Amino acid sequence: MKKLAGLAATTLLVVLNPANAQDNVLILDNDVPFDGDFIFDDDLFGGAFDENSSANTRSWLDDFTIKISQQFSGQANNHGIKITPGFSIPREAELETNRLGANIRYQNAFAPGWLLQASAQIRIYLNNDYQYRAEGDSVDIESRGNEFFLQRSFDQHSIKLGRQTVVWGETSGNSVLDVINTTEFRDFNIIDIEDARLNQWMLVWDYFGENSNFSSFVNLYPEFNPAAVRGSPFFFEPEFNLTDYDRDSSMLFEAGTQWRKSFEGSDISFMVAYLYENQLRYEDPEMRIGDAAAKTNDFFLLGFSANRAIGKLLLNFDLAYSHDVLADSFNFPGTASLANPINLKKDQIGSSLGFEYAISNEQTVSLGIQAQMLLDEDEGLLPGQSLINEGVFGSWLMRYSNTLMNNDLVISSTLQGDLAANSLLALLGAEYTINDNWSIGGQIINITSNDESPLLFFAEDVRLSVTLTYSF
Repeated sequence: MKKLAGLAATTLLVVLNPANAQDNVLILDNDVPFDGDFIFDDDLFGGAFDENSSANTRSWLDDFTIKISQQFSGQANNHGIKITPGFSIPREAELETNRLGANIRYQNAFAPGWLLQASAQIRIYLNNDYQYRAEGDSVDIESRGNEFFLQRSFDQHSIKLGRQTVVWGETSGNSVLDVINTTEFRDFNIIDIEDARLNQWMLVWDYFGENSNFSSFVNLYPEFNPAAVRGSPFFFEPEFNLTDYDRDSSMLFEAGTQWRKSFEGSDISFMVAYLYENQLRYEDPEMRIGDAAAKTNDFFLLGFSANRAIGKLLLNFDLAYSHDVLADSFNFPGTASLANPINLKKDQIGSSLGFEYAISNEQTVSLGIQAQMLLDEDEGLLPGQSLINEGVFGSWLMRYSNTLMNNDLVISSTLQGDLAANSLLALLGAEYTINDNWSIGGQIINITSNDESPLLFFAEDVRLSVTLTYSF
């Protein structure tokens, strides 16, 4: 059951969290004028800090964007889930989330060629929220820093230092290449990408050539997917307490580089990286006493991606070859990796392909299909052992969006299923902009599944969500 729960969460992460989305980072033009060499002298920041500078005539609050939201969501129908003949799990209608949140972003191009960007979030879990119940029926407050980086652009170069994300995949929402940054996914609600994707401390260098670009990163403090939050739909009580990875005196690092070339109507990219799997493996403690032991695994990634624009149609393709990944691992935090881990390393190949089509200025549709397989999967297995992922495994994802009422109303839908046709998740959402500051949105999710799918635990669920947002 723990294995299935973890896989279910992995499947839903693909649907509810567009992996190819990025924060709106301001990229400074290559021809931004800057007087002087890259030397730390008195003119380094231009006149940004001069009392009479025009940059200081406006309010410093103009650099902030603040979004406050109140969300309610829950499981709406009473039903039972038949796990085995004669045994079923009751699913009662209940409120799962009742939370007040604030997202804060600061973005300041404070001098020619310089940019400072930061973002953070605060969540207050109120009565009947699962986090409220997990804290013994008391209000819980949580805060987290997301982005925090300084960018310097000069000539054909850009250097960014700080907490940030690196996205390589072309296939929207379903790419095999987006395995660099970690994620934290807690429930079934549509959430901002900055809430789910966790930024990491990186040094990123970009070089913009005439027809090709280079981008390289170094991560000197790799982080890992956090364990599932107690009380969330994906939390299952582990036999032993899950702890963070004990780094001791060892220094972990990740590094990668990407070369990208542009042609008329298309782009191609090649990339190579040395990474750690985002998901820790948890092994039972010795003598079965104490906390579970968190283990890491490093691997090499070789990748290729391409896109091709044909009129209103954009075709995408991603290819990933991973050397020495754990045979029974998958990228989602939780207790599933506690269940009989198989200490084998395998090579894995995966691909994503899809398209995005602009039906009109108001309507868009996209489709992404992801398929992966382990090479020589049976080699090294002992009698009676089986892998979590056998043969070809993956998922497909289709999205549709329609903007109405002079861009004030956006209606969207999502369909997602696995390649074996064992499950289907259908989502319908709508967001209405009331005025420049206020908006309201809602989603309805329905899940169907047979007993061959990990989504069996959520079969026939009907989930509703409403979010009221104030931005300024």
